[in-house]
Amino acid sequence: MKHCTIVALALLILTSACKVKEAPAPPQQQTSVTHPAWIMQGNIYEVNVRQYTPEGTLNAFSKHLDRLKDMGVQTLWFMPLNPISKKDRKGSLGSYYAVSNYNTINPEFGTMADWKNIVKEIHNRGMKVVIDWVPNHTGADHTWITSHPDFYVQDSNGEPAVAFDWADVRQLDYNNTVMQDSMINSMKSWLTTGIDGFRVDVAWNVPAEFWNKCIPQLKAIKDDIFMLAEGDKAYLSTSGFNAVYPWPMFKAMIKVAKGERDVAILDSIKAVNDTLYARGTIQMYFTSNHDENSWNKSDFETFPGAVHAPFAVFTQTMANSVPLVYSGQEEPVLRALQFFDKDPISFEKYGREKFYKTLLDLRTKNPALAADASFNKVSVGDDKALYAFTREKDGKKIFVILNLSAKEQEIVVKDKSLHGNIYNVFMYTKEPLSDQPWKIEPWGYVIYEY
Repeated sequence: MKHCTIVALALLILTSACKVKEAPAPPQQQTSVTHPAWIMQGNIYEVNVRQYTPEGTLNAFSKHLDRLKDMGVQTLWFMPLNPISKKDRKGSLGSYYAVSNYNTINPEFGTMADWKNIVKEIHNRGMKVVIDWVPNHTGADHTWITSHPDFYVQDSNGEPAVAFDWADVRQLDYNNTVMQDSMINSMKSWLTTGIDGFRVDVAWNVPAEFWNKCIPQLKAIKDDIFMLAEGDKAYLSTSGFNAVYPWPMFKAMIKVAKGERDVAILDSIKAVNDTLYARGTIQMYFTSNHDENSWNKSDFETFPGAVHAPFAVFTQTMANSVPLVYSGQEEPVLRALQFFDKDPISFEKYGREKFYKTLLDLRTKNPALAADASFNKVSVGDDKALYAFTREKDGKKIFVILNLSAKEQEIVVKDKSLHGNIYNVFMYTKEPLSDQPWKIEPWGYVIYEY
């Protein structure tokens, strides 16, 4: 769902005019987060079923599974699969996030049998699957509207209140424990279809008390599920979620891409996040997702042309992270996909597929890119334009150099431990690395594997 939440500390560095009445956050607890082993060197690919094929069905999408597996995709995140409300519907097909029934599947996509079959096919390929869940609100004609009106916050007329300014959805009331239990039971029913976890929409406006109640019950059914929260509030990392959205870092990336800030802002944001979240919390880095593509034209406008690549490398190689690729970024799709109407992607060129495959395969095979691998900054020249660092784990190391500027930069690698005949990941060959100066092009990038 379109986001309106930013970490308070990061507001001192960035700016945002987005203000909403949100669920109160409990005091920060300094705990550590444990994760399913399979996500540590994993990645996420977001599936927009409606737009992925001309048919817009699960069965049509399944024809892409082998291609995505070959590209290195490990976890498929499906946007909401539930039926969409007709009342107050936006556009011809409505928003995925205006759910009319939590327990059934959108007939636009197929049947529950189709879904269970595609989950099986995903697992047969050694991949994982998570689904989008929308617990903050429902569509305007959800079955609960008539059967359980007390499940909703009431407006001044005694009707279910609109959630924020989203006219097609109604706000659920988390003071109602029966509603909470009903929500948990619906999530449990989807776990029985074989999924490996949930991406939770507007998790930042659902209270911690619910997650502390819900997530242990889900893990009692399947203990290695992955829970991804759309939100950057500190309490999410102490309430059972494995991963959060690093919105402040994403906004900082955009400022650097526009030349409004130098790369020092990235370290400032990283420092904030390292202390904000519980130890070990994973952050999902991205250059686009369904919201950013449809509403803010990311990545083709926020990171245009050659600007995209170094920031994509950044998202794929940073510490405490799991990277996201959105539907069509490998093509690439250079337009904003319609959100409420049919607007299919045309897969023809796959112009970035090799680029993403190199990055995804590297993460899968090299423990130095695991979420918990060490991170150390390295100065190689102009620290206002160049962002360089090493990642290391289990005797493996990678060295990343990014030119996050529109000017050619001189590189000098002074650290002798990084010298030698080193494998260049994107050049597919070894090359000498010493303290001799060399040039890197505007928006250039290089990864060395040791």
